[in-house]
Amino acid sequence: MISKDEAQPILRKPSLRPDPQPKRIKLHKSSGSQWMINSVFISLILITIYTLTHLNTENVKLSDAFHGLGMTLNQIFFQPNAGSDGIVVLLQALGSSVLLAIVTTIIGAVVGFVLAVLASRNLTNAYLGAGIRSAMAIIRAIPTILWALIFSIAVGLGPAAAIMGLSFHSIAYLTKAYSESIEEIDQSTIEALKVTGCKFWVIVFQAVWPTIIPSLVSWTFIRLEINFANAIAVGAAAGAGGIGYQLFVASGMSFDFHEVGMIVYMVIIVAMLLEFVAVKIRQHYLTTK
Repeated sequence: MISKDEAQPILRKPSLRPDPQPKRIKLHKSSGSQWMINSVFISLILITIYTLTHLNTENVKLSDAFHGLGMTLNQIFFQPNAGSDGIVVLLQALGSSVLLAIVTTIIGAVVGFVLAVLASRNLTNAYLGAGIRSAMAIIRAIPTILWALIFSIAVGLGPAAAIMGLSFHSIAYLTKAYSESIEEIDQSTIEALKVTGCKFWVIVFQAVWPTIIPSLVSWTFIRLEINFANAIAVGAAAGAGGIGYQLFVASGMSFDFHEVGMIVYMVIIVAMLLEFVAVKIRQHYLTTK
């Protein structure tokens, strides 16, 4: 039996000694990579300053240069018109660029989804996935315009080279994006289907596909916007035509800045429409999920 004396709590006097100073925690540890980034950044600033201070501007009058720039911007943004080509020709060229972007995005999405499934760590063999991811990383490291030029050497200048170049880079881009979305799926769902004896592609289309549709839509439309911009860039470089070729002719050959302004506004409108459609489709899948 416990007495009252034993049940009383033991009171201790607070120590008069000061507490030792707490250890300081460094939020940002210095590392070799951080030092290298800072060095490169400082070097670029110094090179820029040196270049600007040593430019040969003896025949350039800044007042005339800024006046000419203001006139050009005024013609582009405040006085746009279809120029000598006409609005019909520009609309046809814009349609060609949009179709080029859509076709290459579809090719990239279909092939990219298959490769993403094979490259995902939670679905397939680790060595197969690592090989596919490495190959796609190498392809992504080369810009789309260079792929279009490489294929133009093989098949000649024209739409075929542009389609192959844009599709090649789209496949690598979407493979990475789709595989990361697949790897975010709860592993227990996939394991449960494997235990029940479901085949590989049944798991893909019954568990993986419905889960990642919003992500697939987002990544696909992002790539569509990128391909539309690339289609404009390769229009002149790879001989694919389209609105990019019209922009090159108007700006670099005929110097018709009024037509350049019209083309710029047409491209902006298409980009805004693509973004609007992407948001609406994604909202649809999110609300019906």
